[in-house]
Amino acid sequence: MTSPEPVIPAWMEPVRAATRSITAGELSRYVPPPGSDPREGAVLMLFGEGPEGRDLLLTERAHHMRSHPGQISFPGGKLDPTDASPTAAALREAQEETGLDPAGVDVLGELPELWLPPSNFAVTTVIGWWREESPVGVVDPDEVHAVLRVPIDHLLDPAHRVTTMHPLGRLGPGFLLDGELLLWGFTAGIISRLFDHVGWTKPWDTENLFEIQDWMIFGRNLDRADDIPDDIPELPAPNTDFQEGPGR
Repeated sequence: MTSPEPVIPAWMEPVRAATRSITAGELSRYVPPPGSDPREGAVLMLFGEGPEGRDLLLTERAHHMRSHPGQISFPGGKLDPTDASPTAAALREAQEETGLDPAGVDVLGELPELWLPPSNFAVTTVIGWWREESPVGVVDPDEVHAVLRVPIDHLLDPAHRVTTMHPLGRLGPGFLLDGELLLWGFTAGIISRLFDHVGWTKPWDTENLFEIQDWMIFGRNLDRADDIPDDIPELPAPNTDFQEGPGR
């Protein structure tokens, strides 16, 4: 007997539908290519209704980490051998990073698996509805600097939208958060393109450029300026039908 679908607010219905309809090419330039033997990872894109209305649970990664230091991201990490699925991994990692109680989360589906070439990770984004909220906060400062609940209306406000420019010249979506924080990279791409897919995006100035600084890639806690590599690896050619465009 099939279990009934979770009861969710009406505003979440387009998101649930997107888990069945969105393609990898609408989300990213990359899926794992043959022979890449990627490491598997999963992140939790958790929607809730907080004090400021509908929101997303995000983390600010610890600034001394070797991978993506200080960046704003979804809770998540690599799959462990004991994880039965990407969903199990995303919920476990969210609990370990933020103290989230997985029992209060209704999983609505998974987005297509995407590839992060620099780290050779194949990442599955798990979509969840925070049916029963639990206290969240930093569990391990070695991994997480801060836990954030970011209002979706803040992310949709055209005044908070920018087009980021990577040192290699790559363009991508970005969101200005409170406290001079910038949401960019993989996480910003998933949010921006999912919002496009469900029809939430409002017109914004795609010519408003924000240049990504070295410390935003390598972290604030570098001991010396020469700790920054001379060369940032070039990315391979895209392998999906992702449509390049302003703010994409």
